[in-house]
Amino acid sequence: MSSSQSNTYLERVVAQQAALEEDLRPSKAMAPAPAPRRSRESSPREESPSVAVRVTGFGRWKNVLVPPNAFVVHTRRGREKPVHIGLGISFRYNPYTDSYLVVPGTMQTILLNAFCICRELQGVVVQAYVQWIVADIETAYRGLDFSDRNDPMRLVNLQLKEQAEAAIKDKVATMSVREVLSDKQPIIEELTSRLRAVAEGNLGLRIVTVQIKEAVVSSTTLWENLQKPYRAEQNQIARLAELTTEEAVSARQAQNAAAAFDRDANEKLRRGEREQEDARKLAEQRDATKVHAIRLEQARHEKEVEIGRLRLELEHTLEQLKLEYELATATARAENENSIKLMQIERGRMRQDIDNGQTETAIQARLIATLPDIVAKLPKPTELRSVNLTGTADTTSLAGVIASLTAAYKALAAKGPEI
Repeated sequence: MSSSQSNTYLERVVAQQAALEEDLRPSKAMAPAPAPRRSRESSPREESPSVAVRVTGFGRWKNVLVPPNAFVVHTRRGREKPVHIGLGISFRYNPYTDSYLVVPGTMQTILLNAFCICRELQGVVVQAYVQWIVADIETAYRGLDFSDRNDPMRLVNLQLKEQAEAAIKDKVATMSVREVLSDKQPIIEELTSRLRAVAEGNLGLRIVTVQIKEAVVSSTTLWENLQKPYRAEQNQIARLAELTTEEAVSARQAQNAAAAFDRDANEKLRRGEREQEDARKLAEQRDATKVHAIRLEQARHEKEVEIGRLRLELEHTLEQLKLEYELATATARAENENSIKLMQIERGRMRQDIDNGQTETAIQARLIATLPDIVAKLPKPTELRSVNLTGTADTTSLAGVIASLTAAYKALAAKGPEI
């Protein structure tokens, strides 16, 4: 087969299987190194590479120390049955008469690569593994060969491996390629049934588990042809999914566009309604402002009218108070003048009464008392003239005195410029 037609996947599976077998194979480094000879009474260890068994002592007096996870069968010459048989039993050992067999008690794993031919006569590699343990050492050591001290399980594993591969090949021969690749349970059931019938019945072993790890078609072309319908179907499903996604995206975009258009239309409608509402509120506010201004103007006018009315009332009140004051003043003045006049009249009357009630002697005395003032007020004479008051006038009475004074005054006045 050319390099272009080689089954890379099959080669990788086989390589992994080989690496896994190498990893699961017991390592020789696990066996402890021989202990140095310490004395004549102690011989070197006799060990099994797969099971760490220690042998101590020397000559006929040796001890075999078996680990707890290993089966041991100790036989002695002349005895039909083993002296010791069981798991992890240590015992005294005489190399001249005794023999022993150590078998691992741990679980063993068999890896299988069964190259099979299916019902369509196509090559298929089935990768599987079988795990088993020793269940009955008394039966197992009689029917199986554990004599290889380096690997007591090697021959048993080879025998079980051959039987397992034969069982897998027989079962795969009755199945189609698709059945082998899609459903491995029939192979597991057939393999488990055959191994248990052989191992657990007569060999003292117990099959723990049987599993199919992988099934690979040997032909690369057939493998690709088997994958083509599925790939085509998957491509179709993927394309349909893409178309569905594109349709969903287109529908979503259309919905988004419609939603955006509706949103824009609703936004425009909302903005229009908001603008109308704002305009209405502004008009109402303006009307309210106008009404308020009118009311303020009316209130101001009413206040001015009230102020004018109050001013008129005040002026009228002041005028009335002024008139009342003037009237009261005039009345008081008139009353005062009347009182003064009445007082003057009363005084004149009283004076008249006094004058009328005075005697001639009192009048003369008063006149005499006022003569110095009268004389003082008279002009200074430049010449002396005398007037004779004696005559016909009566000087004994007041009237006569007054008449004499009057006549003298007139005489003096008549000659005034000459004074």
